[in-house]
Amino acid sequence: MNGAHDDLAPGSIAAAQMPSAVLFSCNFNSVRSPMAEALMKYLYGHIVYVDSAGVRKQPLDPFVIEVLDEIGIDIAKHKSKTFDDLEDSSFDLVVTLTPEAQHKAMEMTRTMAVDVEYWPTPDPTAVSGSREQVLDAYRQVRDRLMAKIKDRFGPLAPAKG
Repeated sequence: MNGAHDDLAPGSIAAAQMPSAVLFSCNFNSVRSPMAEALMKYLYGHIVYVDSAGVRKQPLDPFVIEVLDEIGIDIAKHKSKTFDDLEDSSFDLVVTLTPEAQHKAMEMTRTMAVDVEYWPTPDPTAVSGSREQVLDAYRQVRDRLMAKIKDRFGPLAPAKG
């Protein structure tokens, strides 16, 4: 993801307050955490290392691909992984999106100097109804995560001409 938000200069105040590596986690790394990872990379990926993991793994949910594609983010190549699959555990911040992931992250980081934040996030897979009603649940999670990420990590500088 480049181009759209290359306007947060590495030397800016926002960049100075930004963690250098962020991990998002949920239960299966198939809906919420890959969505958060993709949004964070889209917004801040040029200045922050971003990854995601689940307590267990399941294939990426097709509705996640669809609702991120609606806003111009391609996540189709995402491969779900667990905490044990992570190549690196040197994160400054672990953001957990479910109670189970929060428990796992606290266990994993017990002896590490890392911040853990819990952002309770609804599970859109629990919604039933028409295809449009289900997609709306996924869009709500996407938009909620986008707003939370922007709020937590600061505004982007105005886009350059």
